[in-house]
Amino acid sequence: MNGPIQLDLVDEVLELVRRAATVLPEDMVQALERGRAQEEPGSAAEQALATILKNVAMAREKSTPICQDTGTPIFEVHHPFGVSTRMLTEQIHEAVAQATAKAYLRPNAVDSLTGKNSGNNLGLDFPTIHFHEWDEDRIFITLQLKGGGSENVSTQYKLPDARLGAGRDLEGVRRAVLDAVVKAQGKGCAPGVLGVAIGGDRGTGYIVAKRQLLRKIDDVNPDPQLAALEARILEEANELGIGPMGFGGKTTVLGVKVGVAHRLPACYFVTVAYMCWANRRAEMNVSLQDGQVTEVSYA
Repeated sequence: MNGPIQLDLVDEVLELVRRAATVLPEDMVQALERGRAQEEPGSAAEQALATILKNVAMAREKSTPICQDTGTPIFEVHHPFGVSTRMLTEQIHEAVAQATAKAYLRPNAVDSLTGKNSGNNLGLDFPTIHFHEWDEDRIFITLQLKGGGSENVSTQYKLPDARLGAGRDLEGVRRAVLDAVVKAQGKGCAPGVLGVAIGGDRGTGYIVAKRQLLRKIDDVNPDPQLAALEARILEEANELGIGPMGFGGKTTVLGVKVGVAHRLPACYFVTVAYMCWANRRAEMNVSLQDGQVTEVSYA
């Protein structure tokens, strides 16, 4: 064995961060445009969405953050055998620090005991990095930036829930998710995207729920039951009349994405990871051959 594969991906990860922070994915832009088109002309809802879309275009043009809260960077890293996760962690940390210095990211990492900001977005378990070893001869990294406003209205339910009349079934899940939307009342910068996890423990529920936010807004769940549930919750959430920023209107939720995890017999959690309209995500693919980088692409 020749030892671990040696790579230097700091510049490439820095570009990934820049793209995530400044360029809203096209599927999200189209969803916002569809929302604006269905609102009453001149209404507060229509004007809010028009302002959002103007902001999105300016951020892309000027390569500046879409939102002043650039959130928690959450990396999902798939890598082949022989690539050191410690090496990748160090390089991701360096890229995040450089991105902060370049103002692609706002300094967001605060010591929970002292209240001191680290100034470079590095700290205990900050940023978040999840590693997955696979058989492919490439490194695939996704990054989402999860803002604090949307994080504050994310929530978790334990079923059965007598208050909601929610049992341990998909109808109970539907009731719980819609309750989360009602409680948010436009906070968290609606219109939002809902990442939902059914099952898991309390910790993995949020991990699975946040991973749903990496899905394209117009994809279709391969499980017919979950696809039907996603479509129904989306329709019913937009009938609540909460609207963009809580101003009222037809566009409260842009997408609903549901995943499932195995659970303990005693537990049935429904976890809702609320994401604001600034559903910032980007991905990077690094092709390898004989331990050398042959191509880097972004999406």
